[in-house]
Amino acid sequence: MDAAQWQRLSPLLDLLLDMNGPQRAQQLALIRREDATLADELDALLALEEDTEGAWPPPLHESQPHLQEGARLGPYKLERLLGEGGMGMVWSAKRADNGFQRRVALKLLHPGIADHRLRMRFSRERDILARLEHPNIARLLDAGVGEQGQPYLALEYVEGISITDYCQQHMLGVEARLALFRQVCLAVSHAHANLIVHRDLKPSNILVTANGDTRLLDFGIAKLLDSPDGGARTELRAFTLHYAAPEQVRGEPVTTRTDVYSLGVVLYELLAGTKPYRLRGDNPMEWEQAIVAVEPLRPSQALLSSAQGKELRLDLMRQSRRLRGDLDRITLKALAKKPEHRYPSVEALSADLRRYLDGMPVLAQRQSVGYRLGKYILRQRWWLLAASMTTFILLGAAAISLRQARDAVHEAQRAQAMQDFVIGLFDGTGASPRGDAFDTRKMLDAGVARGERELSGQPLAHAELLGVVGRLRIGLGDYDQALVLLERAQALLKDRGDVSPQLLLQITAQHGRALRMLDRSDACISQMAPFEPMTRTLPGHDAEVAEFLSQYARCLRPRGDRTLTRALFDHALQRRQALRDEAGVAENMLDLALLDTDMAREREALAGYRAALDHLYRHAGHDHPLAVEILRALGASQRVRGDTVQAQQSYGEAMRLSEQINGPNHPITLGLQRQLVALQVDQGQYVAAQQQMRKLLAQTAKIMGEHHRETGLAWNTLGIIAWQRGDLDEARRDIEYAVDIWRRPEGTRQLAGGLFNYGMVLQSAGRNDEALAALREARAMRVANFGEQHPLVGDTDRMIGQVLSERGDAAAAKPWLESAVMLARKGYPADHPRRLFAELSLARNQALLGQNEKALAVLDSLASTRGDGSEFARLRWSASAYAAEARCSSGAPEAAVRTLNGLLETLQQAQPDGGVIPREVAEIRTRCVRLAGVKGARRPAVAALPIRRG
Repeated sequence: MDAAQWQRLSPLLDLLLDMNGPQRAQQLALIRREDATLADELDALLALEEDTEGAWPPPLHESQPHLQEGARLGPYKLERLLGEGGMGMVWSAKRADNGFQRRVALKLLHPGIADHRLRMRFSRERDILARLEHPNIARLLDAGVGEQGQPYLALEYVEGISITDYCQQHMLGVEARLALFRQVCLAVSHAHANLIVHRDLKPSNILVTANGDTRLLDFGIAKLLDSPDGGARTELRAFTLHYAAPEQVRGEPVTTRTDVYSLGVVLYELLAGTKPYRLRGDNPMEWEQAIVAVEPLRPSQALLSSAQGKELRLDLMRQSRRLRGDLDRITLKALAKKPEHRYPSVEALSADLRRYLDGMPVLAQRQSVGYRLGKYILRQRWWLLAASMTTFILLGAAAISLRQARDAVHEAQRAQAMQDFVIGLFDGTGASPRGDAFDTRKMLDAGVARGERELSGQPLAHAELLGVVGRLRIGLGDYDQALVLLERAQALLKDRGDVSPQLLLQITAQHGRALRMLDRSDACISQMAPFEPMTRTLPGHDAEVAEFLSQYARCLRPRGDRTLTRALFDHALQRRQALRDEAGVAENMLDLALLDTDMAREREALAGYRAALDHLYRHAGHDHPLAVEILRALGASQRVRGDTVQAQQSYGEAMRLSEQINGPNHPITLGLQRQLVALQVDQGQYVAAQQQMRKLLAQTAKIMGEHHRETGLAWNTLGIIAWQRGDLDEARRDIEYAVDIWRRPEGTRQLAGGLFNYGMVLQSAGRNDEALAALREARAMRVANFGEQHPLVGDTDRMIGQVLSERGDAAAAKPWLESAVMLARKGYPADHPRRLFAELSLARNQALLGQNEKALAVLDSLASTRGDGSEFARLRWSASAYAAEARCSSGAPEAAVRTLNGLLETLQQAQPDGGVIPREVAEIRTRCVRLAGVKGARRPAVAALPIRRG
């Protein structure tokens, strides 16, 4: 048998070997009608195969009974069969061990297959997929060998339907179909860049998800171009005939142009709704002859011919006209019989489709003067309709030139106006007294006044100037003044058709930022939301888009929509990474870490703050203004965990940098001063903290205003200090004043925490019903913002339970405290102070219910908890006091009194200013002394709950 004869027999023999008995007989009968000699030769070769029974693997079509739903394969549990072919099968599966919990598409050979060629091809697919990393290619997640020797690939599970079915079901127009197809081209181009040819491109291997994204599947017969046999002929007939290129049918070497042909078939089917070749039957030999020798109809003709015998709908005729010309040429060029006549690459095919969509001349057409002129006229058709064909080309060109010149003049005027503004701004600095804290503000006011005079006839330049001054005012902390300027700038741009997208996004982003700084998040969202769609289609303005998305997401963050907010931050981060805007990257890393804090993911948040700070230090230096914000967030996270020393270091560095950059009276600097005072409160330094806080309150009210949210924070801290010092009336008044400030629209972010503190102080004052009302309002707000399962809701449940327990209703307190422990365990790590305080409160209530043994086991364990920082010290003191209280009530009052005496001595040294815990320990000791009959014990002049402020 010579090579030519074997080249003809081999593909048919491969096809027949993949069939069962009846299928094989039917196919042979079809071949015999065309060529009896060829059928006899195939019969003889099949007879040889039957004589060597046992030497071949089981027929590929036979399914194996032990691979069924619920079976294990390596670490995976099979769920349902998704598909089956000659080479193997694909199952939906999930990890059966403790690995990642996601559904995968598990691809494996039929059990028992021993053909080394198929195993080699399966291994090659694993190697191929490992090289591919593209959003439009299904990713390889895992690979291995099952217990019975079946190799498997765990692939990304893609929920979707074939690209042709998707287009049909959604009745997509031509542009939308081409957009999907170009996504496929990107994926195939990525494979080609990795020297991989897919060789089996067809609609069933191209799925479209519900989001409209394509995923390319099944590299099972892909050929690595850089493999040693990269130019060899295909050994196994594994491709799909209807989408095969002529060289595949002939058994010739494949190249990237082979995939171009297959994509041409897919494109033909998307546009015409039918395959390029229309045969009476499904005889493989007829298909092969058509692929090799028959020229397909143009897609525009095929679309109409497919409707023969039916009423020709007007929409079909319109669609056929759309295909006629460029799209016909592009598709047929991709389907050229000779590879050298096709597009040289998938990128070239995609680029020609892009030219078509943009109204540009396509390379598939002959580039005649008439054709190119026609394309130009089509692109400019709205201009050309206004006048006659012969004169309007010149007039239109002149009009365009004049408009461009006018725009250039406007841009130059804007640039000159901004230059004059900056020069005038600094020209006036020499007249200002040195050391005047308000020099900058006076210069900005003068610049705005000058802009009013000189730019009244240039609204765009005037708006840009106001936007710049508004941004500078935000930097100075003058949020109200900034808002007024930015609202004026927005009004100047309203309903104008000549505003550049860049300027519009800049002004809108800063307008939203000013609203957010005033805690008017709802107004910020209303202002920015209408412009958000612009960011998806705006090319060449990545910096402005990233800033807009970041500010918009920060306004959305208090709303609690974590998924949307994170997506916007991620998008902004990607744009800034592409721009190499390293400070912007660090800023978005901070945003994402703050989201983790909102979700009570403290460890992830802490790691995120440190990563953002490290990135900023490495790329922008240690004195960048953003470092202040990152250090402040880091300090807050450390304080929540009770890491007082580390929090003090972070706040101290942020304070030093803020004073250097912003000055001593900036809202950020004042806020950091308040945080440092709060750390003094955590450490029991109440006298010094109260003195500093009164000065800071007066300073904040003077700079920010009596009803600013920062002023409310100062009142809140003063109230906590008064509570710790035992002045409950003053504490209630101070925190009540803070709550009244936060009930305004600008302070809603702090209101729930303020109500929590207010309830805590009311409970200490014995006003339990009022305390419960405040705490339930705080809980409702936290549920609305974070959901029922958030640990901050659990913190509020703990406080409600403690109020109920304090007023003598331990049974009613039990479900609240159990809820607090459950939510704390779900939301905080095992060593988090808030989780341990929830367990402490529940254990004390158990003792009150008479469950002393159970309670003491927890209390004694908590009393010996290790951990540095103020929160762990408070935990140990309170746990020791509550354990002594339980022992006192269970018959050992003398020993309990001794324990309490020692604890009071420790507290006098650790907290010489007194505080809530020393007062509570003293009260427990007094009650225990009565039970023991002990006389004359000294009672410290310092009642109490072991709970730090919200």
